[in-house]
Amino acid sequence: MSAPVDIRAGTGSSLREFLHGLPGVDQVGAEARAAMLASRSIKTTAKQWALDMAISMIDLTTLEGQDTPGKVRAICAKAKRPDPADPTAPQVAAVCVYPDLAHLAAAEVKGTGIHVASVATAFPSGRTSLEVKLADAKYAIEAGADEVDMVIDRGAFLAGDYQLVYDEIAAVREVVEDAAHLKVILETGELVTLDNVRRASWLAMLAGADFIKTSTGKVSPAATLPVTLVMLEAVRDFRATHGRQVGVKPAGGIRTAKDAIRYLVLVNETAGEDWLDPAWFRFGASSLLNDLLMQRTKMMTGRYSGPDYFTLD
Repeated sequence: MSAPVDIRAGTGSSLREFLHGLPGVDQVGAEARAAMLASRSIKTTAKQWALDMAISMIDLTTLEGQDTPGKVRAICAKAKRPDPADPTAPQVAAVCVYPDLAHLAAAEVKGTGIHVASVATAFPSGRTSLEVKLADAKYAIEAGADEVDMVIDRGAFLAGDYQLVYDEIAAVREVVEDAAHLKVILETGELVTLDNVRRASWLAMLAGADFIKTSTGKVSPAATLPVTLVMLEAVRDFRATHGRQVGVKPAGGIRTAKDAIRYLVLVNETAGEDWLDPAWFRFGASSLLNDLLMQRTKMMTGRYSGPDYFTLD
C-alpha cells in the first residue's frame, strides 16, 4: 500500500506552501525539449524492441456508454492474443472498463497476468460526493478490478482547495488498500498550465497514488509530450526525495506507433530506464494497438498488413 505523505500540520496551509514552492515550469523550455526528443530516430533492432515494449504497456480501453458484454469479451480476447496469426506478439498490460463490466473482464483474463483496470469516482467529471466516490471504487474492486483509475476534482484543484483533493485521494487510497493499484487521473487538459500539472502530480503522489495519469480521454487536449515530460520529471524527483517510485500513464490521443516510440524516448531520457517497464509506464489507448501490430508485421515480413487485418477496437 502506498500510504499518503502527511505534510499538512493540521491545516491545508503547509500543503499549499509546498505545492506553490515547487520550481516553476519553463513552458517554452519544456515544449522545446519534448520536440527535440520527439525528433530522435532509433535503429531497427531498437525499434523492434520498442514496438513490443509499447504493446506490453497498453491498457486496452473501452469506456463508452454503448459498451456491451460482447465488446468487453472481444477486447479481452485481443488483449490476450493481440495478433492471432503471431503468438510471439506480447500481451497488453491491462484492459480498462467501467465498474459494472469489470467482473466480465476479470473472468476473461483470469490466470493470464493481464490486469483489470476500472475507472471510478464519478468518471469522467469527478463531481459527486465523497461517499459515492468511495462506493464506486469499492464496487470496482469487488467486481474484480485490481487497478482503479480515479479522477480528481479539477474544480476544487483550480479553486485552490488542495486539501479537499488530497483528502479524497487519500480516502480512495484507504479503500483500495492492497487490493488494487491506484491510478490518479489529473485531466491535464483542464489544468491550463504546466505549473498546475506539476502541482497536481505532486499532490496525487503525496496522497498515495501508485500511478499518475494524464487524462480521461474525454477532454481535449488529452496526453501531450510536454505534459508527460512534466509528469515524468515529477515522479523522478518524488522518488529522489521520498524513496517511492510512482508510475505514469498518458492516455487519450496516442494512436500511432511513431507516437508511442516518442513517448518511450521521453521516458528514457527524463525519468530513466527504471520506468521502461509496464509496471511503471502505461499507455491508455484503444486504436494504438492496431498500428503497433501493423508496424511490427512490416518489420518482420517486409510488408504492411491492411488495417482491416486486425480487429477493430
